[in-house]
Order: sequence, then structure tokens, then C-alpha cells
Amino acid sequence: MKKTSNAPAPMKLYCNLFGHNYQVSKKVTSHVKEYTCKCCKKQLTTNSNGALTELTPKFKEINSILEEMYLRRTHRSREKALSSSIY
Repeated sequence: MKKTSNAPAPMKLYCNLFGHNYQVSKKVTSHVKEYTCKCCKKQLTTNSNGALTELTPKFKEINSILEEMYLRRTHRSREKALSSSIY
């Protein structure tokens, strides 16, 4: 019989010992970002309070809608600034 062990992968073990090495993977807005651990690929995002929370499908949807709104708003403000500088 083979023994089965639930030993974590080497990179996950590294994160358990030394902590995660998060890197910004996506800038949703100037305040909201998505982070990914270089080693274990764990994903986090900032919530409404500014704290880091796990990136669930619910937060992915919220971030995508927030990003669309943010892009539209910045695009409109750039157009407005450009048109007002012409006149």
C-alpha cells in the first residue's frame, strides 16, 4: 500500500514559513488593486475599507464593474478638459 500525504507543494510551504510575496497584478482604480502571490498564486484585492481580502468571484465581478465605471469617468473628464481648452 502506498502512503498518501497531504504535504503542501514546495512553494506553498515557502509561503507558510516566510509569508506571501504579493505583487500588483491589476490596477482596477487608483485606490483598488488586485494582488497575486508570486509563489503560490493566491489572489487578493482591496475591499471597501482598504483591507486585503481574498479575490472571490463576487469581488471579481465588483472589480470589473468598478473598472468600467472608472474608465468611463476618466474618459469623460479628459474629453471635457480637452473641449474646454479648445474654446
